[in-house]
Amino acid sequence: MLLIFKPTFSSELKQILEYIAQDKPSASMKFKNDLKESLNLLLNNPTMHRESIYFQDKNMRDMVHRGYTVVYRIRPIKKEIEILRIFNKNKPTQ
Repeated sequence: MLLIFKPTFSSELKQILEYIAQDKPSASMKFKNDLKESLNLLLNNPTMHRESIYFQDKNMRDMVHRGYTVVYRIRPIKKEIEILRIFNKNKPTQ
């Protein structure tokens, strides 16, 4: 399996990291590193997180990480995991 990071995810993550860094830059780096570790676990077990509550597709998954939801899609034929979005789990954006 291969992790593919979509531009929307990268942009949203950048905004989140900048927001966290306003209070404490070291917390921003820790969030990023911990998220990277969690995402890398998907390589061995892509179905470890719940089916998405936003889509009716068993290949769409929601991973909750420190109050944020990461939406990803498993693409078994291509052997890819697409990381699509990250948002505050209480406030999904458009």
